This record gives sequence, structure tokens and C-alpha cells, in this order.
Amino acid sequence: MDKIKLQILDLSPSQIQAGSFTLILAEENGDRRLPIIIGMFEAQAIAIELEKIKPTRPLTHDLFKSFAKSFDFEVEEVIISDIIEGVFFSKIICTDGIRQKNIDSRPSDAIAIALRFKASIFTTNQVLDEAGISTSDMNSGDEESLSKPKDNFTVKVENDKSSKSLNEMSIDELKKKLNIALKNEDYENAAKIRDEIDRRN
Repeated sequence: MDKIKLQILDLSPSQIQAGSFTLILAEENGDRRLPIIIGMFEAQAIAIELEKIKPTRPLTHDLFKSFAKSFDFEVEEVIISDIIEGVFFSKIICTDGIRQKNIDSRPSDAIAIALRFKASIFTTNQVLDEAGISTSDMNSGDEESLSKPKDNFTVKVENDKSSKSLNEMSIDELKKKLNIALKNEDYENAAKIRDEIDRRN
């Protein structure tokens, strides 16, 4: 099987399905992009790892990592291996140095786990041919937004209902708000607040 390495380009609220997110993966040495619709919780798990936010308690994917490492298993890579009737399938490739195990997984979970193990993400030509989008087929605006990874990855979240916008708050107010978000395990808003703090530093 010819494997094609992918990298994460973007994660943003889905314009198609309310409450879902669109994860965009890019072919490392090509112009094809692979958009995948994922759930809010999986998007959150991916976002907090990319943003290097430390949760107050282990999330499910962190627990998987701790469990695997306690038995000396590492994740070598994940592969988005197939798409059937619009549904993506993937495998997590694990090893203890002697045995290798392939574990079936949803792509969103596999990617969240791959990030925690710093493992590579792959797919196949068949999947990209069927579900990929070539930047050459897009208009210039789309091509620019999907042509390269963002220097500062941010999850675009628009559910902050506070009466005062983040850019109107002082650094002290932002830090207090960040602590509350972390305490409540609201990692999407925590990432947004941290971005605002970082922007001012």
C-alpha cells in the first residue's frame, strides 16, 4: 500500500453540520487537501494538543496514551485507510518493539492520539482520489487559505457569550477568564483566550 503523509492545516466550525468541525489535512508533497467532518469533542481533543493546553484532568486520548505507555506500547503511525459511502476508516499502528498491532479507529480519534505520540498521519492515493480536493480546482481565495499550514494554529470558535469581547479585556481579566475556562474544561474557549494573550505579548 502506497502511503501518503498528511499534515494538519486547519480546524474550524463546519458550515455544513451544526455542532461539527471541519478538519483539513494536506498532502505533504502535493496539492490535495482532505477535509473530514468531526465531532466537537474530538475537535477539542485535537485543538488542545495543538495549542499545548494542559487539561486539569486526563482526557480520553491522554488516558489512551498513559495506558499504552504503561504496557510499553508506542503509536508508530496512523493511517486513514479507506472511505466507504462517505465514511472514513482509519487504523492506529502500535508496537512494543516486538509485536505490531493495528487498531481500528475513527480518523478523528486516531489523529488526536497521533498528536499525543508525535506519530505521523498517512492516507492512501485511493482515499485522496475519492475524497481529496486539489487546490488547482479551487478559486484563488480558497487556494490561499488551504495552501500551507498556519504559523499559529487556532481553532475558530464563536461560542463566547460574554458581554465583553476578548480584545476589550485587560491581561488580568483574560488570565482570570483562562483559569475559569481551564477549570471548567472548556478547552475551546481556553485556546481562544490564550491566543489573545499571546497576541499581546
